[in-house]
Amino acid sequence: MASAQVAPAQANLLKINWGVPTADYYALYVAKDHGLFKEVGLEPNFFFFPSGAPLLAGLKSESLDVITTGMATVFALGQNIPLKVIYWSLDHSAAEGLIVDPKSGIKSFKDIAKAKAIAAPSGTCAQVSMVLMAQKLGMKYSDLNVVNIAPPLYNNAFKSGSVQAGIAWSPYSSVLQAAGYPIVNWAADYSPDGGVCPGLTSVRANFLTQHPDVGLKLVQVHAKAMDMIAKNPELAIDALVKYLSVTRDVAKHVVDQELSRIPTLEQQADPKSPYSLSAKGDAGLAHKLLVVSQALASVGTIPAPLSAKVLAESIDPTPIQRYMKGEGK
Repeated sequence: MASAQVAPAQANLLKINWGVPTADYYALYVAKDHGLFKEVGLEPNFFFFPSGAPLLAGLKSESLDVITTGMATVFALGQNIPLKVIYWSLDHSAAEGLIVDPKSGIKSFKDIAKAKAIAAPSGTCAQVSMVLMAQKLGMKYSDLNVVNIAPPLYNNAFKSGSVQAGIAWSPYSSVLQAAGYPIVNWAADYSPDGGVCPGLTSVRANFLTQHPDVGLKLVQVHAKAMDMIAKNPELAIDALVKYLSVTRDVAKHVVDQELSRIPTLEQQADPKSPYSLSAKGDAGLAHKLLVVSQALASVGTIPAPLSAKVLAESIDPTPIQRYMKGEGK
């Protein structure tokens, strides 16, 4: 349906305040730099944050309309902030791994008890992974000395001997590997369903109600950016070098590791897919977010796991379903 698409020549662009942590969201960067939002009648104003946590204040005050982030989605839903998850931007699990000091004697996550200290910041995919790793090994999370430091500080912590292992996501996993600290396991080795660290784009529920076509338009932009990147991966590499100030080798490693693991729109629309937005309860995205919230609640990072009702109300498959039916193409 052409009605969902706005011609570039139209002056009345819908302004959007969009919050994003500084991370490897290269499809978003490509869309921003190549004018894809204007093509569907949107004018986003991007606010970049050092992590996902500061997004919550913007959502509570309704000064942000759209967010792209990881674990902050779970915290927002846990604080009863009405959100609608629209699509996967990344699967952060694809490039998340267990990094070790080569002198530590740790050859895999099964040796994690050898570490005197393990770096994993609280309230992140890294902490979730440590909880799941301990469960997989039949250990208590409290038996491990998990240190709450951010991945940009891992290199110095390894050099000083303060930590012997750490969980890092992209681009830090690639940066650390390039610095001589091997990745001995990827997230799929120690967490269920190939990993439970979704990077999601969500819209404030009220904003979506006021602008019902926004979800479809965001999906359109993401689809076009991903198509451009599939045809020319150098676009994604250039974007990471520009926005994250990493070396080209690191950027290439990130894209090589992640690109094939970003859930397709077809996978997100398929109720039988592990990435499905339409699957309920014990399947798809809802299940991954439930596992995450259970892990965080088990160590007191959040007061309680997300309920099935909250998850059902917060994941909106209709923009992707509309796109898959041909609207806006």
